[in-house]
Amino acid sequence: MPNTIIPVTLTKKAAEEVRKIMKTKNIPAEYCLRIGIRGSGCGGAAMMIGFDKKKDSDLSYQIEGIEIVVDKKHTMYVIGKEVDFHEGAEARGFMFVDPSR
Repeated sequence: MPNTIIPVTLTKKAAEEVRKIMKTKNIPAEYCLRIGIRGSGCGGAAMMIGFDKKKDSDLSYQIEGIEIVVDKKHTMYVIGKEVDFHEGAEARGFMFVDPSR
């Protein structure tokens, strides 16, 4: 059952890109978009995004028609973040922004 409080959001552009990737890369229907952190030791934590199967320790959210999963332990790191997609002359990709800044 999806949670009602959504800790992380997707811009419309990011959601469009996720749907495009899911279709062009043939991501299986049972996979969700995972948002969380990688590493949390001395080097700090880096935000990560990818496709993965839902696990028992995940919280699940529906955003723009996309199922998003976040490991319960990562929730505090993603609260208030927004995933956007940037397409420029120098770089292209997903980025995490803090819309309150």
